[in-house]
Amino acid sequence: MTVVSLNKARKARAKAADKAQAAENRVAFGRTKAEKTQAKADTALAARRLDDKRLEP
Repeated sequence: MTVVSLNKARKARAKAADKAQAAENRVAFGRTKAEKTQAKADTALAARRLDDKRLEP
């Protein structure tokens, strides 16, 4: 049986969570301006296509 320092385990878990959050932020905010513009255009196109399919009462 090994002795585990709960404080070290807590800090290690927090550090792993911080690394995961940093990876998500790199994906979300680490895009070029062209990629952001393309994503915005794709979103607008999808919204426009959805509105075109909407039935008027």
